[in-house]
Amino acid sequence: MGEWFNVSRWACGQFAMDGRLGIAVPRLTQQWESLSQDRKAALLEAWEAIRGRIPDRIAEFEQSIRAMQSELFEEEDFAKSCRLNYEIAELASRINDLNIWYRTEQDFEEETRRHG
Repeated sequence: MGEWFNVSRWACGQFAMDGRLGIAVPRLTQQWESLSQDRKAALLEAWEAIRGRIPDRIAEFEQSIRAMQSELFEEEDFAKSCRLNYEIAELASRINDLNIWYRTEQDFEEETRRHG
C-alpha cells in the first residue's frame, strides 16, 4: 500500500480548486510525457473522480440560468436586464469551460496509450 498511497497522494496534489468552475483542475508540476506509468495512472484515477462531478456542476449552472431567464422575461428595468444577461452569459461560459474539461480525460488516455 505504501508506494501506491504515496503516488495517489502526489496525484491529488497535482490539482487546484478553480473557484469559478467549482471543481479542481490539473496543475501538473511535471510534463505529462516525463511521468512514470504509475503516476499517470494515479493522475487519471484522481481526474476521473473530479471529472465525475462535472455533470452535476453543469446542471447547477443550467438551473441558475433558467431561473435568471425567467426573471429576465419579467424584468422591465433595462439596467437590471443587462446585468441578468451578463450573469447568464458568464454561467454559459462556465458551462462551456466545464464541457472542455470533461472531454480532457479522453486526451489524457490517448497520450497514455500512445507513450505507454
